[in-house]
Amino acid sequence: MLLIPEAGHALAMGPTISIGLMGTAMIGAAAAGRSATGVMLGLAVGAGLLVLAQAVGQPVFPVLPAALLSVVAASISFAARGALFATSIPGKGWLMALFVVAGEAAIVLTAVAQPGLLPDWLLALLPAQWASLAIQSAFSGAGTFAAWAALIALVGTATATMLVKELWPSRWPYLVMFTTWLGLSAVVYYHS
Repeated sequence: MLLIPEAGHALAMGPTISIGLMGTAMIGAAAAGRSATGVMLGLAVGAGLLVLAQAVGQPVFPVLPAALLSVVAASISFAARGALFATSIPGKGWLMALFVVAGEAAIVLTAVAQPGLLPDWLLALLPAQWASLAIQSAFSGAGTFAAWAALIALVGTATATMLVKELWPSRWPYLVMFTTWLGLSAVVYYHS
């Protein structure tokens, strides 16, 4: 983040914060086995990254409500996935979370470094990209309305993921979760 203003890539602010949130909330929830832990860690890191963004010259405070809403939605969504990993892979959920974060981070950062290289439909499938879109819209001054599809996708998948976790070890809720994820990915794809 400290290198972004010097490099002139202000469009990297959303992805950078998104990946920081994802790593903290998902891995924290998976390691602790509780989504509340991941949410709290995600909110703390999100607030810290917003303060750091302000310190490096990004106009955070004029867009603070939209940025905070995006950080809260992303933290809840990522923590829900981490808690599900902890439930479905006892003792190793944090490792699965680590792999998921690394994969999504690689794709999102590739899209930032080389715009147009990856297809839009692939990016629309990634919750890290949804969080990135929501946070970046706050920094661009477009506000919450511009990111409504990404915010709905984050909240919707969090809800579906929590349902799967609560009904574990039943496997049928996975169908609900994957259907919700694909449907909301389509909403993000067509409205972003």
